[in-house]
Amino acid sequence: MAKNKQIKIKLTGSLIGASDKQRKVVAGLGLKKQNQIVEHYDSATILGMVNKVPHLVEIVE
Repeated sequence: MAKNKQIKIKLTGSLIGASDKQRKVVAGLGLKKQNQIVEHYDSATILGMVNKVPHLVEIVE
């Protein structure tokens, strides 16, 4: 992980049928709509959140 490096996270899956915990993780990342892209700093916290919902989000470059 490089300091101050930003990653782009895209919501690829639908939240229909997702559990409340998964919805909260996606909301915590700042994602609301499908195909929306947000930028976050590359940190262990953010990567841990992405790893909780790998079927719903992807990291794009």
